[in-house]
Amino acid sequence: MVKIEIKHWQKSPEWRILIDYFFSLNLAVDCNAVLKALQPIFQEQGMTETVHNWEDHGYLVTYIKKNGSFANLRIHPHGLVLVDLQSYNDDMKGREEVDQLLNKVEERMKELFHSNIKRVKRLPAILRGGVIDRYWPTADGRLVEYDIDEVVYDEDSPFQNIKILHSKQFGNILILSGDVNLAESDLAYTQAIMGSGKEDYTGKEVLILGGGDGASNIDQMVIDGCKKHMRKTCGDVLDNLKGECYQVLIEDCIPVLKRYAKEGRMFDYVINDLTAVPISTSPEEDSTWEFLRLILDLSMKVLKQDGKYFTQGNCVNLTDALTLYEEQLSRLYCPVEFSKETVCVPSYMELWVFYTIWKKKTDI
Repeated sequence: MVKIEIKHWQKSPEWRILIDYFFSLNLAVDCNAVLKALQPIFQEQGMTETVHNWEDHGYLVTYIKKNGSFANLRIHPHGLVLVDLQSYNDDMKGREEVDQLLNKVEERMKELFHSNIKRVKRLPAILRGGVIDRYWPTADGRLVEYDIDEVVYDEDSPFQNIKILHSKQFGNILILSGDVNLAESDLAYTQAIMGSGKEDYTGKEVLILGGGDGASNIDQMVIDGCKKHMRKTCGDVLDNLKGECYQVLIEDCIPVLKRYAKEGRMFDYVINDLTAVPISTSPEEDSTWEFLRLILDLSMKVLKQDGKYFTQGNCVNLTDALTLYEEQLSRLYCPVEFSKETVCVPSYMELWVFYTIWKKKTDI
């Protein structure tokens, strides 16, 4: 399904609810018998029936009401029966009527097959077309529904779309061009990308790339949104871009890194919070990999010999992409070593890999 969203559209009561309800049976079924048993349940709702029959492939039956709501009944001969219901929010008198219909389907199926029903699963409703978008995929492509109840901030900068949405569980969440970046609940992310409490930063020179909450960042609008709506994560640091021990640069980090390298400026720590490891496993075809390698090389040039480079990887399930990233580390201008740890970042709803990289000690 492809969803096209038109900005500044008016709130509409036409929320669509998609329910998937399926039966998995232990035995092959008489598709015609199942259809005849379930037909009265849908017909009593005043639905118009259309039956499609394929030899050896069962039935697809569509039931449509005058108000546009509909149900798809798919009966497979190998023992799988699927029911999908889709309706507007104000149709069928809401969820209770939908539940009643599905309960009747389940009761009728149990009468037909008794203990031969292997599994019954009624999935939660998917709300489509709502004013607030609650669905964001994980890095490895699984659909997640967030408990979003408010759009706090939604603006387009010259670089990206910036959203800050409020979640009942996670607080305000920063989302950049559809990618969940950081929530107020995600202290674990910040701790991990800073070395998980193992480092002493007292008196150290630190360069932070990206992050949205400061350091070298290209997008002023991200900083403006965060300093107003993400104060639990960035505090008052962004109220002034320069303090006694820090300076926030609104610049592209590549020229900054090149300038520091040319000046011979070196850092004890470089923290790269620009982007996750690309999902694509074709680095020759993906410009993000080229960007990543450039940042790595430039960062190593400004990192002290005994310094450390911290960065995020990606979802722990993306093993191919993570392996490829580790291979890229062997191609830098100087030899490096690395370690990694896996951390649960609450708002990501998946385990996330973080890397610590340092220059390999050379024999004198």
